[in-house]
Amino acid sequence: MNDTIKILIGIIIPLAGTVLGSGMVFFLKGEMRPNLQKALLGFASGVMIAASVWSLLIPAIDMTEEQGGIAWLPAVVGFMIGIGFLLFLDSVIPHLHIDSDKPEGKKSKLGKNTMLVLAVTLHNIPEGMAVGVVFAGVLANSATISVAGAFALAIGIAIQNFPEGAIISMPLIANGISKRRAFSYGALSGVVEPIGAILTILLTALIVPVLPYILAFAAGAMIYVVVEELIPEAQSGEHSNIGTIGVAIGFALMMILDVALG
Repeated sequence: MNDTIKILIGIIIPLAGTVLGSGMVFFLKGEMRPNLQKALLGFASGVMIAASVWSLLIPAIDMTEEQGGIAWLPAVVGFMIGIGFLLFLDSVIPHLHIDSDKPEGKKSKLGKNTMLVLAVTLHNIPEGMAVGVVFAGVLANSATISVAGAFALAIGIAIQNFPEGAIISMPLIANGISKRRAFSYGALSGVVEPIGAILTILLTALIVPVLPYILAFAAGAMIYVVVEELIPEAQSGEHSNIGTIGVAIGFALMMILDVALG
């Protein structure tokens, strides 16, 4: 199997997780129970935190050391720019979080269902970038990023995309749209991931020395999503410890995947 096919498979894996999760609308009846939703949101948070550290920040630091640079500089600069970039998108793109009636971003006449989908699409952008940049590292023959490690990240994000797909699709049915349309909206929210991955690979191929910065950028963007959206939603209301347990399980699973396969 050549590198192009491996990369295409790798960047499609996270989308497959979202599509499969969205497909749960055909099997589940009614809305998802709050406790289950908290656990799944916490799980997604744990996966993204672990991926940001082991798959993105540590390789960025190691890569810079190999190049003879200041080890922490690209990691810090890229991380903060990633945070700032998602903060900017969060403030300009109209979107609506689950269990909220108050839209965020610029004022818009978009419907509630559309803004719910935009909220998920918004935080799928850094996930796509994360997958793209690790496969860009594989193409650049980086000693700090292996093919197995890149696939570990793609699989980890796909695993956490599965509950995310279900979490976004189920409320759409409660808002009165058909299961087929709810599935379509949920699946489409994940399309931004392979697009973001491909664009990141192309950018990194043009400017190889910025690879550590882009690794850290993707980490910052993912941590922003976790802190701004996923953890607050997982901790809202009663029984917030369920969300915390989900974080621990997601973090441990992603850490095992990255260390064992990386």
